[in-house]
Amino acid sequence: MPKMNRRLFLASAAAAGATRGLPQIASKAVSAPPMRRVLTLVYDKSLGMMRAVERLVP
Repeated sequence: MPKMNRRLFLASAAAAGATRGLPQIASKAVSAPPMRRVLTLVYDKSLGMMRAVERLVP
């Protein structure tokens, strides 16, 4: 595991915050038209590794 630096800490904190907020977003999307989740893998140069980006699209 790489050493924890400020950039890695902020990225992991943002990811944790996004996973906490996702169920609230998904529950609001129930009354709207059906949404699809699109998972994309991107290379993050600052982290030096791949990471997953999940989006809700109509």
